Formats: sequence, structure tokens, C-alpha cells
Amino acid sequence: MLGHDREVSGTTGHTADGFAAFFRRKVDDVRASTAGQPSPSVHDTAHSTLSSFRSWTEPEVSRLFMKSPIKSCSLDPIPTFLLREQIDSMLPFITRMINASLRQGRLPETQKHAIVTPLLKNPGLDVNDMANYRPVSNLTFLSKVIERIVVQQLNDYLAANNLLTGNQSA
Repeated sequence: MLGHDREVSGTTGHTADGFAAFFRRKVDDVRASTAGQPSPSVHDTAHSTLSSFRSWTEPEVSRLFMKSPIKSCSLDPIPTFLLREQIDSMLPFITRMINASLRQGRLPETQKHAIVTPLLKNPGLDVNDMANYRPVSNLTFLSKVIERIVVQQLNDYLAANNLLTGNQSA
């Protein structure tokens, strides 16, 4: 039903190891082509710094949980819909975990994993050509919540300090 059992290698001959090697070569090629190049010059410097993220309250975390899409990943310890149903009992723990992550500037080890699936860039492309695929990472629900919190605070900071021009987005 979720598509986890679909067989791709049988129809294309591609394997997980083959995709891993292909994407690793792509990254290595980009690194090789930019090696030895001078660093880009920075003309303007900011007169303010974002030295830390602010902590979130339980009501803020709860509101964000309820606004977030109910998508789950097989890496999630429990399905997102069940977590949302039990949010009141889990909220103190989840809020502490989120705030610890914001204070430390890193995700907990349990949230540093993804399931990477190669998807065709556009329908109709040759499925036998690995260059027609892009890697898509499925992340845990909690890691996506923390990402949304960081993005919101970063965007607020950039906007408040006039660090975005009209045609930029974070």
C-alpha cells in the first residue's frame, strides 16, 4: 500500500549498491571540478550574528506538530498519527529533546538517519539510465519538525536584519 515492496531492480537491473556508487561518483566529480578554485569573494558582511536558537515552549511545539503533515517514515518509532493522538503525554519529553537539539546545534543520533530512494527526475525518462534519477531522503517526523523550527528562526532572523533581498529565499 505504501509502495515499500515495489520491485525496481528487477525491471531496470539497478541495485542499491549501483545507485550508491553512481551518486558517490557524481559528488566526487563535482568536488574534483571545483578543487583548487578560489573561494568566492564576499563583498558585504553582516553587522549582526545569530549565536543561538531560542527554546520553544510546549504549546508552540504542540501547535507545530498539529500543523505538520501526517507523514511517517519507517524509521519513526511510532506512526505520526499515533504520536499526534498522544501528543499531550509525550509533549514534555519531545519539547526537551527539541530544545536540547537547538542548544547543542545538532540532531540526536537517532534522528541522523534517512531512507534514500532513487526517483525518476521526470516521467517518461529512460529508466535504464541512472543519470535520470535523483536521490530522495525520507527522514523521521521529529527531524523534520526540528528542521521547520530552525528554518522558521533563521528566516525570522534574516528578515529582521534585512539580510534577504527581494529575490532570495532561505
